[in-house]
Amino acid sequence: MMETPLPKAPEKRQVTAIIFLLLLWEAGSATIKYSVLEERDSGSFVANLAKDLGLGVGELAARGARILSKGNKQYLQLEQKSGNLLLKEKLDREELCSDIDPCILHFQMLLKNPVQFIQGELQLQDVNDHAPEFLENEILLKISEGSHPGTSFPLKIAQDLDVGSNTVQNYTISTNSYFHLFTRNHSDGKKYPELVLDQALDREEQPQLRLTLTALDGGSPPRIGTSHVLIVIVDINDNVPEFTQRLYEVQVPENAPIGSLVITVSARDLDAGTHGELSYSFFQYSNQIIQAFEINSITGEIRLKKALDFEEIQSYHMEVEASDGGGLSGKCTVAIEVMDINDNAPELTMSLLISDIPENSPETVVAVFGISDPDSGNNGKMMCSIQDHLPFLIKPTLENFYTVLTEGALDRESWAEYNITITVTDLGTPRLKTEYNITVRVSDVNDNAPAFTQTSYNLFVRENNSPALHIGSVSATDRDSGTNAQVTYSLLPPQDPHLPLASLVSINADNGHLFALRSLDYEALQEFEFRVGAADRGFPALSSEALVRVLVTAPRPAPSWCPGRPSRAIW
Repeated sequence: MMETPLPKAPEKRQVTAIIFLLLLWEAGSATIKYSVLEERDSGSFVANLAKDLGLGVGELAARGARILSKGNKQYLQLEQKSGNLLLKEKLDREELCSDIDPCILHFQMLLKNPVQFIQGELQLQDVNDHAPEFLENEILLKISEGSHPGTSFPLKIAQDLDVGSNTVQNYTISTNSYFHLFTRNHSDGKKYPELVLDQALDREEQPQLRLTLTALDGGSPPRIGTSHVLIVIVDINDNVPEFTQRLYEVQVPENAPIGSLVITVSARDLDAGTHGELSYSFFQYSNQIIQAFEINSITGEIRLKKALDFEEIQSYHMEVEASDGGGLSGKCTVAIEVMDINDNAPELTMSLLISDIPENSPETVVAVFGISDPDSGNNGKMMCSIQDHLPFLIKPTLENFYTVLTEGALDRESWAEYNITITVTDLGTPRLKTEYNITVRVSDVNDNAPAFTQTSYNLFVRENNSPALHIGSVSATDRDSGTNAQVTYSLLPPQDPHLPLASLVSINADNGHLFALRSLDYEALQEFEFRVGAADRGFPALSSEALVRVLVTAPRPAPSWCPGRPSRAIW
């Protein structure tokens, strides 16, 4: 479904709004927005793009419409004939966006002929498909018997992969005489349970309590998760451990080795003996935290347990608890920021590639591609380039989408094939790059006429020749290729209307060989001229001509002898 429409306006205003929206789409500045529930089946209907864009039936197919997504993962598919936008696969909001809300998947629609981009957004709406879950089946809470009524005790939270109203909204505690429960809001927006003491405790009367903590989400009906709370009543310990800082902040590069020290937390307790001996542990934490970090219970050192990945998680927040031997504890917050390292080379995804383009075409789109880099800051900023000496240029279209196009008309006879290397480089340190090679062939257009090797030809023929005698040849070449370069020869009409050219000579149309059709008589015809044409077989056909002069020669006379002189032939 698209965004909630505005109230119905008068018809004239509606037409104006539609025209204005189409103009925005034409300029590439508008974004079409849809929303769909997660976990819908593959092939589920999202919207009719043709209708929403005001395009006619079959126009999407005629313009080669395609749906493009970031990288190589495609979540949507387009039925070009109907214009329907469909889910390509079942989408899991928690897998795609984790706890990010709203969960927006960006896509673009590419229209060819002419090239046009339209930005799109698909919002995945959460369904309540996860129940709250405590990481521990039993929560141990030690409370001094000297605690005063009204004292509060935060409890560990439940995890819920859903977001919004479908995540944890409330906590309850089983009925008892000593405590009631409040649901509080944490600084990060999550709700956590807090026990409040209603009446004084007496360890000698009741050394421990067992209660059931229930977490409820906001679904309808709500899903629940439970954990047992074991409350141990301890003797009076009148000094609570205190951390030297309530908030510890540290930055860690994502390439820090496993086992490296992240930070050391420190607390002190003024009590003596076991009541002053401290033990450190994580308090409020998630699976991500206990998988990535470990804490030394004696020294308070927090070290890496597995490699960090900025592209996966950028920061961690946890609470650390220092407990003394008497059951009292103090807490602090540790904020760990993962620093990005340039460890990802840019990625290039080719969306459209035209390998053959006709010569003499004006500015022509050769390729459309998108680039991406999961790094941040300068490490994720990119620039594109191709070789300087080529008659092509790169032009940005939408965010991180580019086209490769010709600078002008190409000439196949000068250069028939181009190898283009697209280089995508990030601005990180060190700089990483990705290269993508494409080959563009220039197809022939019939733009060259055949050219004779000579502008005129002189042919000599002895009189009384035999008919069908080969008397000479003409030759022409064409710089084009294929049928555009195949030459056909012909005799052109003579300028002298009295010259019986058709009965004197003939020409072979394929090779330009000329033949005398009859015996020539020097006394009757000493020479004659005619024109020959050479035409290619392209469309439209191009031609040229040359002049041929035929000279008829008389036979040499027989030699005579002069008496009284040495023998010598005289002609």
